[in-house]
Amino acid sequence: MDYYLIAATAGGPSPAAILVEEFVLCDDYTAAGIDTAAWRPAAARPAPDGHAGGHTCSAAVPAAGAWTGGAPLSRDLRSDAGLRARMTAVDRRAAAQAYARLGGGELPAEPQLRARSERQPLPGDRPLDLGTSPGARRYRILFAGELGTGALASARTALRLEPTGDPRVAGAAAADADGHGFSWELRRIGSGIAWCVDVTARLGAAPATALGALLHHHRQAIRALGLIPVTIERFA
Repeated sequence: MDYYLIAATAGGPSPAAILVEEFVLCDDYTAAGIDTAAWRPAAARPAPDGHAGGHTCSAAVPAAGAWTGGAPLSRDLRSDAGLRARMTAVDRRAAAQAYARLGGGELPAEPQLRARSERQPLPGDRPLDLGTSPGARRYRILFAGELGTGALASARTALRLEPTGDPRVAGAAAADADGHGFSWELRRIGSGIAWCVDVTARLGAAPATALGALLHHHRQAIRALGLIPVTIERFA
């Protein structure tokens, strides 16, 4: 599961909400939906305009002191740059520490969080036939947000990227695992709008578990740098 701390103001000293997400994956590792749950401490109160931190969507504010479905907050996180500026991606240990510090007690186990979640479906169209060779698949992991210079350098390191000479591509890499061949590249989409990791998998005879592991690693590596994963699509 993915954990996020959201402050009332950018750079705020204490989280005003905790968001927990889990991507729901199909058999081919594309994303079918995101299960979400959200919590804010009982001491937290909406800003005078009725929205936490001045945020513009009242539905995005979880109930104080209680876990609720977090789909509105999750959607806003992907569309609102101001809200993303108040977000910090953390692991479960850091989320548990924040939860206890804010008076929540012990963070519920992940099965309990799943029971409190609501699902937001993601589009699930069939892959386009782009003439890809048999056994090959093309995926895109889409992220909302912007990578600063330092984060971009960290992304190149985390994904082992090499320069390509293409100004549209931040770097590319390739590797083999379990008889499968993989290549990937990091691309900017628009200006300050989004980034994506495009992955081509040339599958061998072994089960495709290595593909799932690679997609998971790349999603988590970029998420840790401050971008929000939006979906995992398959183009072929």
